[in-house]
Amino acid sequence: MRGIFGSYPMNRDASGTAWQPDDAPHGGIHAMAGDWSLMGHLSLSGVYSIQGGPRGDEKVFPAGMVMGSARRDFASGDTLNFRAMLSPDPFMGRRGYPLLLASGETADGVSHLVDRQHPHDLVMELAGSYSHKLSEQTAAFLYLGYPGEPALGPSAFMHRASAMDNPAAPISHHWLDSTHITFGVATAGLVLNDWKLEVSQFTGREPDQRRFGFDHPRMDSTSARVTYNPDEHWSLQTSWGHLNSPEQLEPLEDETRYTASATYFTVLGGESSVAATLAWGLKNLSSGTRLNALLAEAEYKPADLWTVFARAEWEENAELVAGRVVQAGEVSLGVVRDFQLDDHWKFGVGGLYAFDMTPSRAGYGNAPHGAMAFARLIVE
Repeated sequence: MRGIFGSYPMNRDASGTAWQPDDAPHGGIHAMAGDWSLMGHLSLSGVYSIQGGPRGDEKVFPAGMVMGSARRDFASGDTLNFRAMLSPDPFMGRRGYPLLLASGETADGVSHLVDRQHPHDLVMELAGSYSHKLSEQTAAFLYLGYPGEPALGPSAFMHRASAMDNPAAPISHHWLDSTHITFGVATAGLVLNDWKLEVSQFTGREPDQRRFGFDHPRMDSTSARVTYNPDEHWSLQTSWGHLNSPEQLEPLEDETRYTASATYFTVLGGESSVAATLAWGLKNLSSGTRLNALLAEAEYKPADLWTVFARAEWEENAELVAGRVVQAGEVSLGVVRDFQLDDHWKFGVGGLYAFDMTPSRAGYGNAPHGAMAFARLIVE
């Protein structure tokens, strides 16, 4: 089956309108209902996080997603697609889960949420798209989401082939892919064989602390992205976005964001594969502060039911220590073992260990570490 935005392999489609390598896996249960092609996918986890040092904490929380789509292909080559995705994150509580060096958004509308990953909204995506075939290798498309994902950054981390088995959010999330839940998105794009050009108008403000609701669509920000898949193993993107008043606690500050990333996937033989992503993000704040972040992550499957994953990150952060910009980093390594219950159901157990490089005189103590253990259920 071809992709939802043009005449390319379906596996290329990732979160929102983002692309991944053509060889990357595309999980889901597929069925037909008349002229409509239906797809469903479920991944739910129970996670225990323990973060060391004076600024650490511990918590058990739910994570994952439930998603479904309905697609209709027309004889003309046009495609209509609807997609919905839900998250159990709001049930972990407003303060999310402990994750050293994470920052961004707010827990209560009053204070910054620091050293914790915020929960995502219950409704992560309600979106529709229509693509119109212009020629055998060319198509134009329109994507509308409330919420949805604008054309900014790489695919969201929980959908990336190099990160989808890692239960921890990247600490560079708010430099690269934090706009994946945006309440109000309109994206127009053009697919030219292995190239994709996109422009989005969207709401710049991050979702508020009320994770069960729908935020007011402002449609006040703009982004543009160029993506190129040179062959079946690679997906390259670079993007720019101007976010109007993204942070609730600094409403007068705007942000210009730049990102670039390369994602690689290859099958090594049999059920073995490797996926990797290298990404850079820059937040240029209207106050004059410039904050960079780098990410490198990978997943290796030596066999169908085993996965080893790793991530290394570095960031310049203005929230970890009040009044100054500091540098911080994290390296983590983990493994998950799945058990096939039947054709579509899998149960897995896994864990990870993280080494944190914290800024001096910041109250983190001597070389704090973090760890997670998790169990998950996947239906695909």
